[in-house]
This record gives sequence, structure tokens and C-alpha cells, in this order.
Amino acid sequence: MPFSLIPDQVFDRYTRITPQFLRERGVRLLLCDLDYTLAPRSVSRPDGELRRWLEECRAAGVTVAILSNNRSTRRVEAFCGELGISYVGHAGKPAVRGYHQAMDRAGIGPAHTAMLGDKLLTDVLGAKRSGVLALMVEPLGGPVGAWNRVLHGLQRPFKWAAKRRR
Repeated sequence: MPFSLIPDQVFDRYTRITPQFLRERGVRLLLCDLDYTLAPRSVSRPDGELRRWLEECRAAGVTVAILSNNRSTRRVEAFCGELGISYVGHAGKPAVRGYHQAMDRAGIGPAHTAMLGDKLLTDVLGAKRSGVLALMVEPLGGPVGAWNRVLHGLQRPFKWAAKRRR
């Protein structure tokens, strides 16, 4: 199965992804990473901006679900519970199992699904392997810790290539 590590599109933050953008691409299911994509890891509860964005997506007929590798389901459960959205925890990204599980639950196939995340080797690679649109954002709160700074530094050429393709 051929694939590329270049995201289909890169945004500075999740709010730049509009319902119109998703509709134009036929996206009816938007899978999202949680930590650093929709909220910094240090933020335990969804804020008003995220709630408004999710409502705009819902109103446009786009289902949003969380696909997380988070080791503790407690954070993901609480966050998603407050938002009233489903999630797949311990998703094992970049393995396709979690992507397929989320798509099966929603009854929506890869042609109408996108993945939004901040990491190339989990979110984007898993999206590409699953045949879904790969959307990438800069990490909310910035990359935290030496390892995340290295990972995000290594992602720069791939993000640059995605921006250049547009």
C-alpha cells in the first residue's frame, strides 16, 4: 500500500478548519487527536472556543470523534463526556485498527473521513495508512518537553512540503 508522510493540509490551529472546508472535501466524519490538537495536555476541560467549533461542525452535518493514544482513558472519557462526542481510546495510532473502529461506529467510510492531529508519525501516518484525509495542526500550547520539541522539529520539512503543494 503506497503512502506519503506529507499531510494533505496543515493549519495553524483547529479553528481554521471550517465546515465549508470539510464539506468541499466530502468529509462527514472528522477524527481528532485530543492532546495538543484540540487542547493542550494541561487543560482538563473543553473551553468555549472548542464547544463553538464543534457545534458549527455538528450543524454542518460533520460528526466529530476523538481518536487518542492517551494511556489513561480517564482524561479522554471526561473530556468527551462533557462534549457529548464519542472516542476511541488506546487507538494504537498509526495502526489502522482505531481508525476503522471509529469509522465503523459512525457508519462512515474512509472516502468521507478526515483525521486531524499534531503528530506526523501517529496521526498523519495512521490517516494515510487508513485511506483518510490527513490534516495536521501546530501543537496547542507548543511542543512540551525535549522529546516533543525534537519530534515537531523533524516534522517541519513534511509540513513545509504540504503547504507548498497548495
